[in-house]
Amino acid sequence: MQPDLFAPLTGIRVLDASRVLAGPFCGQVLGDLGAEVIKVERPGQGDETRAWGPPFSGDLSAYYLSCNRNKRAITLDLARKEGLELFHELVKRCDVLVENFKASSAEKMGLTPQKLLDINPRLIVCSISGFGRSGPLSDLPGYDFAVQALSGLMSITGPVEGPPCKVGVAVTDVQTGLYAAIAVLACLQARARSGHGYAIDMALLDCAVAAQVNLAQAFLTSGAVPPRQGNAHLQIVPYQLFATADGWLVLAVGNDGQWQRFCASAGRPDLAADERFATNTLRVQNRHLLVPLLEQVLKSRKTSAWQEALQAAEVPHAPVWDYAALFAQPQAGARGLRVTLADHRGEPVDLLGSPFHITGTTLPDAKMPPRLGQDTEEVFTRILGLDAERLDKLRKLNVI
Repeated sequence: MQPDLFAPLTGIRVLDASRVLAGPFCGQVLGDLGAEVIKVERPGQGDETRAWGPPFSGDLSAYYLSCNRNKRAITLDLARKEGLELFHELVKRCDVLVENFKASSAEKMGLTPQKLLDINPRLIVCSISGFGRSGPLSDLPGYDFAVQALSGLMSITGPVEGPPCKVGVAVTDVQTGLYAAIAVLACLQARARSGHGYAIDMALLDCAVAAQVNLAQAFLTSGAVPPRQGNAHLQIVPYQLFATADGWLVLAVGNDGQWQRFCASAGRPDLAADERFATNTLRVQNRHLLVPLLEQVLKSRKTSAWQEALQAAEVPHAPVWDYAALFAQPQAGARGLRVTLADHRGEPVDLLGSPFHITGTTLPDAKMPPRLGQDTEEVFTRILGLDAERLDKLRKLNVI
């Protein structure tokens, strides 16, 4: 197949006026797919994640680097009349706006979704907030940690005996960014038919609940609050972390055939023949009997020995890698999990790679996350036709 010469979103211009993670992550996804993404930040300050460190690469934090590749960056003070007017002009010339303005601020500045659609009737406005534009919590700010707590996610995460725990990364922000990107793509497709724009209302809480799939549904189905399982699974056994003779191993037996093969590879035909463990339903019901037996079995061999045996038996399993082990793996290199770029000083910088691999198209090469305002002059000149004199005046007024 001869690949397309252009990326899937070539010709789509995105104004990313969001901050921190959910919105910028959405913008990064669209940029990875070929959209022109213009990050809008306040002059002199910028996105606060630029300073969230250490670690830093030059003056850019690892946090900022993780969610701002494949973007241009401009500075613009939306609190100034001139800045707001320029923003409106950019909105007229963009296909998508991603924002996480506070509802009260958007109303005050005239940047509500309806006002933006009045400015550009074909615009797709993606508004991201903690709790959405409706409901009694709609005016509250949204923070990932707080939403993990409110969404039920922390109630099901952590050791069986112990406090509720958060997930290791800001997962509700990332989930919301992904859902937001999906909604934007759907609206771009719809706009091609309808000709009009759309307003998307994404909430961290909504996305966090939707992404809890089987556990949240288990509550709705049974009325019982799922107990924390630690590193085990509520509905599948054995599907958890076990200690080996020299480390840790995830055993992920997903069906009864795999259970039989595991027992054979473990040299335990008695467990395979035990009627109490014959089906997954029985293994879940008799978890308290089975798991202690398996803990002794798994401790009898080293992790590498289990890997060899379970690989041959086609039983799902995995050792526990940290990041050093992960990025040293040939698989990481084969899939481009890490890319090395040059920053503005010519120094090499390792970044996370895009996960997209699409046959039949040409995806853009990764571009270094931008420095604060690095593309301001180029964007305003190319898109709005501002000349050097006007730009100099705006800069002196601290508008850009």
